[in-house]
Amino acid sequence: MPGLLLNMMAQITCSHAGKGQLVTPNPRVMLSGSPVPMIASPYVVAGCAMPPPPAGNGPDVTGMWIPVSGTTRVTSMGQPLVVQSSQSTCLITGAPGKIVEAGQTRVSAI
Repeated sequence: MPGLLLNMMAQITCSHAGKGQLVTPNPRVMLSGSPVPMIASPYVVAGCAMPPPPAGNGPDVTGMWIPVSGTTRVTSMGQPLVVQSSQSTCLITGAPGKIVEAGQTRVSAI
């Protein structure tokens, strides 16, 4: 999927307005002075508004990228990278994550 490559400054949210933070940087690739995440890198979620059981099945605490939604032609250390069009799922609730901003606007990939 084409799109802007994400770096560690990317803004991510869960479906319930929680803020996602990338936690595992790729030490070999930097964009705008910040490392890029690989598709296997999880992210943590803070401030999810989904209530815990029995009122709901939340809150979201981590998210994982869907492997087939990363880059197909650009890789680092043999793994696809995350682009702005990549899709993710928050763990526990299964709600989709959303990339609000890629963190950089200069480099795109397929």
